[in-house]
Formats: sequence, structure tokens, C-alpha cells
Amino acid sequence: MAHSKSAKKRVVIAERNRVRNQAIKSRIKTMIKKVLVAVEAKEVETAKAALSIAYKELDKAVTKGVLKKNTASRKKSRLTAKVNAL
Repeated sequence: MAHSKSAKKRVVIAERNRVRNQAIKSRIKTMIKKVLVAVEAKEVETAKAALSIAYKELDKAVTKGVLKKNTASRKKSRLTAKVNAL
């Protein structure tokens, strides 16, 4: 366990950030899954709406530092390709 005051503070902050990052990643996975489910069901309008929300969540994760820019770009590109294939 941490001994100094600053080390104890870092433990608290690290845990808070971990929980926040976990929530953001979970939300991203949910939004991606919604797009993929709509694509599987061949629902074009639903897929496009879900894609828009997924884009927003991915961009937000990049600004928060949860995902790297290229990772978000890759995920967006792959989702867009699947939606455009409809």
C-alpha cells in the first residue's frame, strides 16, 4: 500500500480513471454492436442512425484519451464499410 499522501492520492485517482475508462469502452462496444445488429438485419436507416451515434462515442473516447486516434479511425472505417455495403 502507498505510504505518502501523494501516492495515496494517485491510487484514488487511478481507480477513478479506470472506472471512467471502463464505462466509456463499454458504451463504445454497445454502440458498435447496435450498428452490427442493424447491418445483420439489413435495416439501412437504423444502421445509419446507429453509425452516427457510434461515431460520436468514438470521437468522445479519443478526446478523453481512452482510445488512440488511429484506433477510432480504424473502427469507424470498418463500420462505415459494412453500412455502405447494404
